[in-house]
Amino acid sequence: MPFTGNPARSNLICLAGFMGCGKTTVGQLLARQLAWLFVDLDTRIQEGAGLRITEIFDRLGEPAFRRIEHEQLLEALGEAAEKEKPTVLALGGGTFAQPQNFELLRSPSGAESAEAPRPFARALRGVVVWLDCPIEVLLARCATMDDRPLFRDEMSFRQLYAQRLPFYQQAHYRIEGDTEPRQVVEKILALGLLAGIAGVPGAPGPRNSAEGMKA
Repeated sequence: MPFTGNPARSNLICLAGFMGCGKTTVGQLLARQLAWLFVDLDTRIQEGAGLRITEIFDRLGEPAFRRIEHEQLLEALGEAAEKEKPTVLALGGGTFAQPQNFELLRSPSGAESAEAPRPFARALRGVVVWLDCPIEVLLARCATMDDRPLFRDEMSFRQLYAQRLPFYQQAHYRIEGDTEPRQVVEKILALGLLAGIAGVPGAPGPRNSAEGMKA
C-alpha cells in the first residue's frame, strides 16, 4: 500500500522491526540527534507492570502481554499528542504485527482507528519506519541475549519472523538496519520526514529515496 501521508510534516517516528534489529539503540540516537522525546514501548510496559518482559510472558502469558502492550501504546500516543512534543517511539518486535496496533499506526494520522486517543489525530502525524535486517544477522544478535521470551530455537525464530514479515512490509518506510546504528540514523534522516518542522536541528529537505519510500 502506498504511503499517503505528508512526510514533510511528520512529528512522530515509530520504529518497527523484528527482535534484534536495533530499534531502541537507533531510536535513542535518532531522538538525540533531533532533540526529540524518545519513548521505548517495552520499557513502558515493564514499568507499568512492575515486571520484566520475560516475567510477564512467564507469569501472565502472551495474550495478557499483548493487552498491556496495546494499552501502553495508546497511552504513549496520547501523551505525545497532549504534550505536542515530537517523538521517536521504539515499538516492540511484535507490536506492529498485532492487528489493533497495525490499524492504529499504519493510517496516516491514526484517525481511522476508533481506539485512537482523542488528541491523536489532531496533534500527531506519524510514520512507521521498518528496520529491516537479514534474518541471519537477527539470529546472531539474539543468540547472545537473555531477554527475548519468544526466542526459543532457530526454527521457531524463523517461523515467527515469517509470520510478522507481511506486517513489517507494510510500514511507510523501509531502512536497511544491518549497518552501524549511526548509519541507520543517517538513512532515516535522509528520508526527508522532518522538513518544514520549526526548531528541528539537522532536518534535511524532502528528497526521493529508492530504499525508503514505499512504492
